[in-house]
Amino acid sequence: MDVSILPIVEGQSEAESVPILLRRIRNQMHAFNIQIARPFRVKRNKIVQEGELERAIDQGVRDRGNVGAILLLLDAEDDCPAKLGPHLMERGKQATHLPMTVVLANMEMEAWFLAGKESLQGICGIRTDSVSPPNPERIRGAKERLSKNMGNGRRYLEVDDQPALAAKVDFDLVKSRCPSFEKFLREVQRLLTQLSKGL
Repeated sequence: MDVSILPIVEGQSEAESVPILLRRIRNQMHAFNIQIARPFRVKRNKIVQEGELERAIDQGVRDRGNVGAILLLLDAEDDCPAKLGPHLMERGKQATHLPMTVVLANMEMEAWFLAGKESLQGICGIRTDSVSPPNPERIRGAKERLSKNMGNGRRYLEVDDQPALAAKVDFDLVKSRCPSFEKFLREVQRLLTQLSKGL
C-alpha cells in the first residue's frame, strides 16, 4: 500500500488546490508511489489554539490511513511567520512521530498567484496584459488584487479559481518572488525524499 502526505489546510479552496500543487511537485520528482491524502480542514483561528493542531493531526492520521508525513499550510495573515511557524512546528513534533512541516503563506496564499501572474494570463479571466506586482507577499488583500486583474467584470472566487490557478502557475516565477513559496517547495521536496527513502 502506498504511503501518503496528509495536508492540513484552512478552507475548502485550499482543500481543492493544495493537493494539485503537491501532485505537481511529486510528479516533477517522479515520486509516483507517494499519494496525496484528502486534506484535513481546520479553521485558522482554531488551529493556532492549544490542542487544536494536535487534535487535527491525530484525527487526520486516524481517518486517512497510511499517512507517512504531514504538511500544515496556513496563511500567515498578520502573524509573523518566523514566530508562528516554529511554534506550530514544535507543537506538531509533540503530537506525532511522523515527518512534518509547517509552511505559512505570507500574507496569504493568493500572493503566490500574484507572483506568477504572467503564467496565468488568460486563465480564470486574468487579463493577457497582467504582470506581477513588486513584492507580492507584502500586499494586503491579494484576493482583491487578483479580482482587479480579471476582465469582463469577473472577480476572484476562491473555491472556483484557486484550483485552476494552482494547476497552471509557474513554480519558478513564484519561487523567485515569494520566499514562502520557495520554502513550501523545499519542504515538500524534503518530505517526498524522506518518504521515498523509506519505501
